[in-house]
Amino acid sequence: MSLIEIGGLLLFIMLLMLGSGVWIAMTLAIVGWIGQAAFTHTVPGSNLFSAFWESNASWELAALPLFIWMGEILFRTRLSEQMFEGLAPWLNRVPGRLMHTTILGCGVFGSVSGSSAATCATIAKVALPELLRRGYDERLALGSLATAGTLGILIPPSITMVVYAVAADASIIRIFLAGFLPGLLLMLLFMGYIAWWSWRHPERVPAAEPPSRFVDKLRRSGNLIPVALLIVFIVVVLLKGWATATECAAYGVLGSLAIAACSRSLTWANFWEGMLGTTRTSCMIMFILAGAAFLAKTMAFTGIPRALAETVDTLQLSPYALIAMLTLVYLVLGTALDGISMIVLTAAVVLPMVQKAGFDLVWFGIFIVLLVEIAEVTPPVGFNLFVLQNMTGKDSNVIARAALPFFGCLVVCIALITLLPQIVTWLPDWVMGPSR
Repeated sequence: MSLIEIGGLLLFIMLLMLGSGVWIAMTLAIVGWIGQAAFTHTVPGSNLFSAFWESNASWELAALPLFIWMGEILFRTRLSEQMFEGLAPWLNRVPGRLMHTTILGCGVFGSVSGSSAATCATIAKVALPELLRRGYDERLALGSLATAGTLGILIPPSITMVVYAVAADASIIRIFLAGFLPGLLLMLLFMGYIAWWSWRHPERVPAAEPPSRFVDKLRRSGNLIPVALLIVFIVVVLLKGWATATECAAYGVLGSLAIAACSRSLTWANFWEGMLGTTRTSCMIMFILAGAAFLAKTMAFTGIPRALAETVDTLQLSPYALIAMLTLVYLVLGTALDGISMIVLTAAVVLPMVQKAGFDLVWFGIFIVLLVEIAEVTPPVGFNLFVLQNMTGKDSNVIARAALPFFGCLVVCIALITLLPQIVTWLPDWVMGPSR
């Protein structure tokens, strides 16, 4: 069998197992075991243990349960309800109203966490129950959370960007700067779709609150001040380099506990419930990460990603045809691999092709990150789909269908930065001067 045929067979087995109701993490690990046992000369057992250890024994990953705990505290102690009360009067006249908080929350939190999973899990824990309680459309909320959660890897700092910068031998600072404008553009596209949908379906959006005076808006927004100050503090500390992402996550937990205690909404009961919820969600995410890491090892040993990239190279395409073909290749890889594995396994073949075609490597880094974002919401291995599935009980395919319009926004963003590369390159060139 050719490597492409082997990849198709493994994908079919994965879809069959997921459709049969096998746990997501177990499915990924079993498919990885079958691939190594049947199509390589490696020992699956030792690779399984090393993949599970390497994927979870990470200081950076310690930020994940801490950020999730921060979200649990905000959710369990009614701070999230107070935040929504403060935001409601300011968004009253905007089509979609409080639904925009999913995008704004993911954008702000993504800049702090640098993780798609942490962003999706934390904002979903805070926003989803409150939106549903207020009568907002569940399908739109799920779709927006699944896709807006991916802003965690586009808005700096981002682990995925660091991995790409190392693989491409490019400036990490330039790539970080290049992510800001595309991140803002993507947020506007998401919010634009929410506004358009709400305008088309006014009967499925809660009625607007009565108009209130500016002074009343300020008074109701007082509940926002403590949490807003906490978020601003975390962002400033992180951007100034005074603390790592994990340390910032710890500050976030301590700050949330302090705010909840001062507001007299923290009890031993909801503290314990928050700890249990954090443990369940964190274990679920880390188990899936481990299964995905083992499957990525299988892809590396079989050489399937490299074979796909080399096949594209033999076609001798024009620059824009090359970009279109690479988009298809990465979309296919995204059905079975996490973003970092996609970059690492294809960089050696793809980057010389891109440079030869005349594309800027910083621009291509943002292009890759956007494709990784699409992979996060692409079945069968859409990581954000798994996170929301385990948090809500909804099938991942249901969530994927809800995310489809926002998936289209991601595609539009990729098209815009391809036609107007200045969206990516202007800010790093303005801050650091043109690259040579």
